[in-house]
Amino acid sequence: MLFFFLYLCKTLLWIDLILFICTLYAYAVNERRGANDPRKKDIEPVAVFIAPFTWPFLLFVFVLLFVLRIVNFFLKAILYGVFLVLFTVILTGIRKPILFVMLDKTMSSIGETLFEANTLLLRFFLSPWSNRPKTI
Repeated sequence: MLFFFLYLCKTLLWIDLILFICTLYAYAVNERRGANDPRKKDIEPVAVFIAPFTWPFLLFVFVLLFVLRIVNFFLKAILYGVFLVLFTVILTGIRKPILFVMLDKTMSSIGETLFEANTLLLRFFLSPWSNRPKTI
């Protein structure tokens, strides 16, 4: 166990050193660019020194976002397949226009809720400038 810990520490120190050298080199290249070069960025010198400390967090975030994108893709694919099957069953199995009735009710409910919320927000934020009595 101790050997693994020492091996991990040495590896992380080497990665930190390599990343520090890379950021230092990128900073030097950026400083050599002319003032009118569109690729020149306004980089703080402190950013070079904090790079070895921020890379584990950024690596974790990038891996997490990658996994979430994969999960999102598969969930969308599954939901799309379920929707196609259910839509086909509803259209062929039920001859009544129940789908359009459900769609009308759902859209009306969502629209009325948003309308009430927006009206409440407008009355709340714009009431100091309006002449209407406060009815909240």
